[in-house]
Amino acid sequence: MSVEQRREQLVHYLRQHGKTSVNELAGHFNITGATVRTDLRELEKANLVIRRYGGAEAQVTPTTEDRTMDEKTSFNLSIKQQLGKVAADLVNDGESIILDNGSTTLQMVPWLIDKVALTVMTNSLHIMNEVASLGSNINLLMPGGNFRKHSASFHGNLAEEAFSKFTFDKLFIGADGFDVDQGTTTFNEAYQVSQAMCQSARHIIVITDSSKFGRKTPNVVVPIEKIDVLITDSGIKSSDRITLEKKGIEIIIV
Repeated sequence: MSVEQRREQLVHYLRQHGKTSVNELAGHFNITGATVRTDLRELEKANLVIRRYGGAEAQVTPTTEDRTMDEKTSFNLSIKQQLGKVAADLVNDGESIILDNGSTTLQMVPWLIDKVALTVMTNSLHIMNEVASLGSNINLLMPGGNFRKHSASFHGNLAEEAFSKFTFDKLFIGADGFDVDQGTTTFNEAYQVSQAMCQSARHIIVITDSSKFGRKTPNVVVPIEKIDVLITDSGIKSSDRITLEKKGIEIIIV
């Protein structure tokens, strides 16, 4: 298990069990107390945990989910890069695709620059800037709308209407949470633009790391029956994988 995978699991454990002592964490993960403290310091910098005397607890959910895009991008970066590469392999020359705003979809961009006659529409300013900085020949479309500085993305009626005017081959979208019965979920109340993307795409590909499974968030973005492909890492539970495959979803494990 890599350091990043261990820290992701540590956060997941704290979310499930609440405040936990360093000794208990060390025993559960079979690591030293010093390693636990180092992990907790790094996770606290990412606003994912709060260190308490002798232990720690997960950061309260609204703060955790409302991290800036820069904070989201830096956390678990190597896994996101691997997910992004595999997702980009599903894009064919000449296609039109949507990249929803997200730290994982952002990692697809470097692998798309050699695609021929590719059209990309996104509501993410970070993705737009990344495409522009790579000097690619991608035909880039932006929806406009209300700009949310914290996430560097466009939302609102204008953005939703812009996506509804087109039909795309594929949508690539991340998740704040994933429920095997409901689909992808989020705490963010400005999720209607993502739903508009779903209506405009022939195929929907969800990209998310396995830590998002079982996280209960109130707003359903992509209903389970609309998901065609799920790209995730090997941390997914076998029971969840079996359940999703029975629902007709193709699972790609990175």
